[in-house]
Amino acid sequence: MSHHLIGSGTSRRDFLSQAGLGCGSLALTSLLHQEGVIAGPVSSEADGGSSNPLAARDSHFPAKAKSVIWLFQTGSPSQVDTFDYKPELQKRDGTTLAGADPKTGFFTTSGKCLKSPFKFSQHGESGAWTSEIFPNISKHVDDIAFVYSCYSQSNNHTPAMLEFNSGMIRQGFPSMGSWLSYGLGSENANLPAYVVMHGTKPRGADPIWSSGFLPSVFQATALDPRGGKPIDNLQPPGELSGEQQRSLLNVLNSANRKHAEERPFDQDLNARLESFELAYRMQTSAPEAFDLAQESAETQEKYGLNRAESKDYGKQCLIARRLVERGVRFVQIFASCPNTPGGAVSDVPWDAHNDINGNHRACASTVDQPTAALLEDLKQRGMLDDTIIIYGGEFGRTSDSQDVGGRDHNPHAFTTWFAGGGFKGGTQYGASDEFGYKSVENRVHAHDIHATVLHQMGIDHTRLTYRFNGRDFRLTDVAGEVLQDLLT
Repeated sequence: MSHHLIGSGTSRRDFLSQAGLGCGSLALTSLLHQEGVIAGPVSSEADGGSSNPLAARDSHFPAKAKSVIWLFQTGSPSQVDTFDYKPELQKRDGTTLAGADPKTGFFTTSGKCLKSPFKFSQHGESGAWTSEIFPNISKHVDDIAFVYSCYSQSNNHTPAMLEFNSGMIRQGFPSMGSWLSYGLGSENANLPAYVVMHGTKPRGADPIWSSGFLPSVFQATALDPRGGKPIDNLQPPGELSGEQQRSLLNVLNSANRKHAEERPFDQDLNARLESFELAYRMQTSAPEAFDLAQESAETQEKYGLNRAESKDYGKQCLIARRLVERGVRFVQIFASCPNTPGGAVSDVPWDAHNDINGNHRACASTVDQPTAALLEDLKQRGMLDDTIIIYGGEFGRTSDSQDVGGRDHNPHAFTTWFAGGGFKGGTQYGASDEFGYKSVENRVHAHDIHATVLHQMGIDHTRLTYRFNGRDFRLTDVAGEVLQDLLT
């Protein structure tokens, strides 16, 4: 009697062996996905169970915000020359700063107090103090929650920027934008979930906004909108009709899927496949989102597009509003402005080692008007309620002088502020000492900021995890407290 299955040419023994191997392979693949060794598809009710890893997903609890715009002030503004007014520092100019460590910064400081060259005044019903270099932001202090007590672990730009973005001072860990893309997906299938804009790339460059060990599909789309084409190769090929291009993409997709099925352990393949599809969809949606000609002349003027100093940063801020308006989850702008009046643009523009007066006036002239315009624009459109604005650098600057009129890096105290998305406007939280040298009251680390932003986006930071190399990782590592005093 034959043991072959009818018409198959396969014996029962071979069939059972192959079936066992197939089931074992499925079980192994599932187990490896759970362990984080390979990435599997993410499905949700929102997209009917689609395998699209960027499909919108439910939050852990009702969210106060649905998007984030992070205005990262690369190079680190001085807290005592911007928003953290210190009258005692003004009085003690040139005297010995008690407890000063000349090695606090990256170089060496004098140990002598350096007063701010800028006048401070109070604004709004909240009475928040701001420097004269921010005449436009000053008008919005009642919409802003100031945190004066931030600190970081590193006094070097790149590790500090990594820490503020990923919670770690080492490369290889996912940034907050990637974590949010992983946790919540995208509200717009035709645009990226996470967009980074820059002029001159900040020191440390791409690893700062890396997806780390998360699947590559959660990586930021980084672009420079200063030129006419912020995204390279976005225009569809002129020799192909839409149907022809779609047909070619379908053939490519079929071949790639077959290739991926034969390599279940390559977690980047699905990300590459999705990137092809997203690129195709972006060809119809992205040009419209970046077309600032659709904005009125009045709007463009408010954002500073008619001023040489602010036009590039203003363009980024206006694009950011248009992107979140269209469902982009996370937009991060790395400020690119001149180090000195009329000077060259640096990869760490606020880095005022030699001339705090000239440097900060130049940088503020770039970012003040567009930042204020973004706040006003979002508020007028009813978007500030569910959009979080973050403003600040990677650390602060010393209260004692470097050279004659500069300040060195200071990881012990700096100011970050928030607006919108359920943050309580007119709030002043935490404190540095009387010279602004060290944070002393309600000290705030990057983990606390990350936990708070995730909370406003409807995510419990202790539950947003990804298993990698046998360990569950999270953005806040094993720390992080939600700053409830900042929230409505």
